[in-house]
Amino acid sequence: MKAKVIKTDSEYEAALAYVETLMDAEPGSPQEDELELFSILVEKYEEENYPIDLPDPIEAVRFRMEQEGLTRKDLAKYIGSQSKVSEVLNHKRPLSLAMIRALHEGLGIPAEVLLQSPGKELEEKRYDYQDFPFKEIFQYGFFEGFRGTLLQAKEVYEELFEDLFSVFAHVPPVRVRCKHGNQEVDRNALKAWQARALTLAPREELPLFLKNEFTEDFIREVVKLSYYSKGPQLVKELLNKKGIHFIVLRHLPKTYLDGACFYAADDRPIIGLTLRHDRLDNFWFTLIHELAHLFLHLDEKDIAFFDDTDQPVEDPEDREENEANVFTRDIIIPPELWTQVAETLENQQDDEYLVEVAERLKISSAVIAGRVRWETKNFTMYNSLLGSHQIREQFIENR
Repeated sequence: MKAKVIKTDSEYEAALAYVETLMDAEPGSPQEDELELFSILVEKYEEENYPIDLPDPIEAVRFRMEQEGLTRKDLAKYIGSQSKVSEVLNHKRPLSLAMIRALHEGLGIPAEVLLQSPGKELEEKRYDYQDFPFKEIFQYGFFEGFRGTLLQAKEVYEELFEDLFSVFAHVPPVRVRCKHGNQEVDRNALKAWQARALTLAPREELPLFLKNEFTEDFIREVVKLSYYSKGPQLVKELLNKKGIHFIVLRHLPKTYLDGACFYAADDRPIIGLTLRHDRLDNFWFTLIHELAHLFLHLDEKDIAFFDDTDQPVEDPEDREENEANVFTRDIIIPPELWTQVAETLENQQDDEYLVEVAERLKISSAVIAGRVRWETKNFTMYNSLLGSHQIREQFIENR
């Protein structure tokens, strides 16, 4: 019989019959070589067409308990409370990754059986819920589809994080540029925030983003929206028409995040705001600042900008942030006009005059008030014109 890859059941039966005729082959004979070759061909066909089912993981646990003489009480250190042990053994609660790790390491039950995946090995644990602001991530709905309690979420945190961060499998690794004050940023929390934004963005069906059509004139159109009381609500529609995702997503503790700019998996940029400070001046400055990054710096898709824009901490060596600040400043208020009004605005603190300048420019008075505070570093000026408590009420934040 000629040796060849077995493709059908009839060929398989014929090969089995031929193997039977070779069973008494002499050691070192050509027949023994044939026996080895046909055995391999038969085994390969059986693996592909008649795989042996893995034993049920719970039955495997019960078998090991019987082998080791273990009681349900003994199993608690691997699974949790006695009630959890009972639920697991009665097929009322699935094994979590944490349980699987404990049972594999403590009782030596093969990982492929517990995972129900032939040949599968347990990967090293990549996340620990204590390394994240887990409570807020849970409360803000980042674990989409999970309907349990906070305590129940902690029991399956590995699965929840694996699902949340799976979005990064479709996005190239990025160099993170994180601009903030003197506080240390929680990079894990920032990663969770970005993962959620990346999950939400592609659900919007947008036209292609064409960088050559994203111009300074377009950004000026965005600035002009600040003139209207409902202008913030119009931002999303205008950006979406240019193929830009606009995401409003609550900030997580210790991210000190006001705005972000990076690309989504669909090759469209994301402008993300947190509304951490419920003020019009912060909203418009942050929005234009992130658009400045997109216009000036996001030619490559392997970078992400995360900004704390509330306090102007200037770093002479941070070229990109300085460029974004200058661009934002000048596109909101043209330099030639600023030179005419700056001295009066900064020295007299005249609310009526500031509103008059805003009317002349057809932009929000809050943006001008924010500019004066920025320039003077005096954050007590023009408090009544900042548009406090006028932003969050206009948005239902993404959750």
